[in-house]
Amino acid sequence: MHPRFNPAFATLPDTLQHALQPLLDDENFHGVFSPEAVKQLQQATGMDDDALALALLPVAACCAVAPISHFNVGAIARGTSGAWYFGANMEFTHATMQQTIHAEQSAIAHAWLRGEPALATITVNYTPCGHCRQFMNELNSGTAIRISLPGRAVNTLADYLPDAFGPADLDIVERLMTPNQQGFVRHGDALQQAAIAAADQSHAPYSRSYSGVALRTRAGALYSGRYAENAAFNPSLPPLQAALIMLNMHHEDVHSVQQAVLAECEGCTLTQRDATRATLAALGCEDFSVTLVSKTSV
Repeated sequence: MHPRFNPAFATLPDTLQHALQPLLDDENFHGVFSPEAVKQLQQATGMDDDALALALLPVAACCAVAPISHFNVGAIARGTSGAWYFGANMEFTHATMQQTIHAEQSAIAHAWLRGEPALATITVNYTPCGHCRQFMNELNSGTAIRISLPGRAVNTLADYLPDAFGPADLDIVERLMTPNQQGFVRHGDALQQAAIAAADQSHAPYSRSYSGVALRTRAGALYSGRYAENAAFNPSLPPLQAALIMLNMHHEDVHSVQQAVLAECEGCTLTQRDATRATLAALGCEDFSVTLVSKTSV
């Protein structure tokens, strides 16, 4: 078991501890429970989906990176596939507040990057803020997605975000998590190609400024993330943050990034370049480059 989970693990009921330990001890556990693992935990504990996800929130919250607030928030995105994905808030010292990641965003992006087709429920240990409610409204689940909180009845996003403003108000048919490819031509080395592949699957129906980031850590691992745009613009998740979510779920330190590449559209209406460079600098990474991609199909 990774040491980060130890404090929460000790507080869990014995039956859950015994069922959970083999899963957390697996060196390949990176914040995802397969449908089979979820069923295994349910059978061992006698808990239903909602009760089990709520019980696991302290474990998800152990993934938080909160050097500014010291306030750990955990979230679990429960996919229609039956898989569950951890998420947690992430903050970066010496960067602006706008670069932080909310726990709900983390869990959703984690599921999206793993290929989950849609989400059924978001379980989180604190009431979602307006930013996260708006972010969730971009999903292909729509306002029917369930939101489960400790000590409260399960409600839908429609209950938490009445009279919602979303993609349909801007005549946009694309939704976050629905597969979408632009046909960008791959070129360059492995890191550049990973960034381009991420940009190719990014969600940017408003600006059409598709972008992706690929990171290489000192350990030699490679992580990529895609831009997730939002109808309300400000809740959009930058591609660097999506890549950092994956790095964090693999238990690597955010300061371990050694090299980074941003891939974005040539002639796009907005750019991730300056914000990405500034946040990477705050994390101690100066080896940053940009590769431009065209929307020419292969």
